[in-house]
Amino acid sequence: MNSISIWIQGARPRTLPAALAPVLVATALAGKHANAQCALLALIVSLSLQIGVNFANDYSDGVRGTDADRVGPTRLVGSGLATATAVKSAALLSFLVAAIAGLILALQTSWLLIIVGAVAIAAAWAYTGGKKPYGYSGYGEISVFIFFGIVATVGSFYVQTKTITLESFIVSIPIGCIACAILAVNNIRDRAKDSLVGKHTLAVRMGDHQSRNFYTALLVIAHIAALLTLTPWALLTLAVFPLTLNLSKSIRGDVQGLALIPVLVKTGQLQLGFSALLATALWLS
Repeated sequence: MNSISIWIQGARPRTLPAALAPVLVATALAGKHANAQCALLALIVSLSLQIGVNFANDYSDGVRGTDADRVGPTRLVGSGLATATAVKSAALLSFLVAAIAGLILALQTSWLLIIVGAVAIAAAWAYTGGKKPYGYSGYGEISVFIFFGIVATVGSFYVQTKTITLESFIVSIPIGCIACAILAVNNIRDRAKDSLVGKHTLAVRMGDHQSRNFYTALLVIAHIAALLTLTPWALLTLAVFPLTLNLSKSIRGDVQGLALIPVLVKTGQLQLGFSALLATALWLS
C-alpha cells in the first residue's frame, strides 16, 4: 500500500457522506437565495471537520492502545502504518483548513460563527482525545446529531441566507439521524472489543439488542422528519425506503464484527441517496 492510499484510508472516506449531506440539503432549502461560494466554503468546513475527527480518533485511540485488536477497518496508528505524530499533525491540519474556511464565512456573515466553529473543533478533538473523552462515555451519537445534523445544516443554510428558519431545523433532523446511524453501526460492530478496553460507547451501554433497535429507530425517524417538511415532494425520500428496510433487517439479524461493514457502507449510501432526494424535494417546492 502506497503512502497516498494509507492517508486516504485514514481519512475514512466511507464516513464523508455525513459531511456532504447537510450542505446539500441546506443549499437546496435556500433555493433562489443559495450562494455557491458560501456553500462551497461550508462544504470545506464540514468535510475538513469530518476528516479531522477521523484522524483525531485514530491518533487518540492509537496512543491509548484501544485499536490494538481492531475488528473494523485498519487504523493508522494502531496498525503501525503511520506514526502517532504524523496522524496528529494530519488531524490538526484538517482542523486548520476548517478554521480558515470558517473564518472567511464569519467575515462574510457573523462573528458568532467563530465561536460555533471553535466549539465544533473542540468537540471533534474531545470525542476520543483528552483525559475524559466523551466518546468513551456513550455521548458520541449526541455530538454527531448536534454538529453534523443541526449545526452543519442550519449553519450551511444561515451562511447563504443570513436567516435561520424552523424548516432549516426540521430538515436537520433526518440528516443528523442518519449520521448517527453511521456511528451507531460502527459502534455495534466494535461493541465487544470496546467493552474489553473500557470504551463505553452507547452500543456498549445499551447492549447488542437495544443498540440495533436504536439504529433502526434512527432511520425511521429520519423518514418521518423528512415528511414533516410539509411539501408533497418530500414523498420522494420514500424511494430509498426499501434500502432502509433492508438495512433494518440486516442489523436486526445475527451479523457481527466484519459482517457489519457492508451495513456501514450501505448506511453511508443511504445518507447520500436520502439527502439527494430530500434536496430535490426542497428545490422543487
